[in-house]
Amino acid sequence: MTSSTIDTTRARYDSVATLLLQAGQIVIRYGLVVVLAWIGFGKYKKMDARVLIEHSPLMSWIFDFFSATTVARGLGTMEIVAALLIAFRPVWPRASMAGSALAIVLFAGTLSFLFTTPGVVVAHFAGVPVLSAQPGQFLLKDLVLMGVSIWTMGDSLRAALALAAER
Repeated sequence: MTSSTIDTTRARYDSVATLLLQAGQIVIRYGLVVVLAWIGFGKYKKMDARVLIEHSPLMSWIFDFFSATTVARGLGTMEIVAALLIAFRPVWPRASMAGSALAIVLFAGTLSFLFTTPGVVVAHFAGVPVLSAQPGQFLLKDLVLMGVSIWTMGDSLRAALALAAER
């Protein structure tokens, strides 16, 4: 293989890598938007989280003041707002940053249920807790969603800084 052929091959791989990164960023951001909005809209129809929230020492008090339906719709509204704000990244990165921060708070709350909800761990295998499908594995996926929210917040911050530098 000649040096020229190797350089051409590397350039092609670099182009493919760039396209994959760009596609991945779009899927990451707007996949999070779809997940947040869809789950948020679902909370207007049913409330799955009461059993999770009522065992949380940080959040169980909320049912002393609000009905399960009000709590569900409040959480659903926050999820929808976070989704919309995150989607605004191309035109309003600062708003997207706020939406990402809200999503981080929501996912942190959900992840806290891993430690407070009975039935999350069903057994141990080689010293590692085995999570139940519901609610354990259902809650654990929010760790990845929180990571995506952290990434979208950083990406939005970078875009907001670039926009400010242009002015």
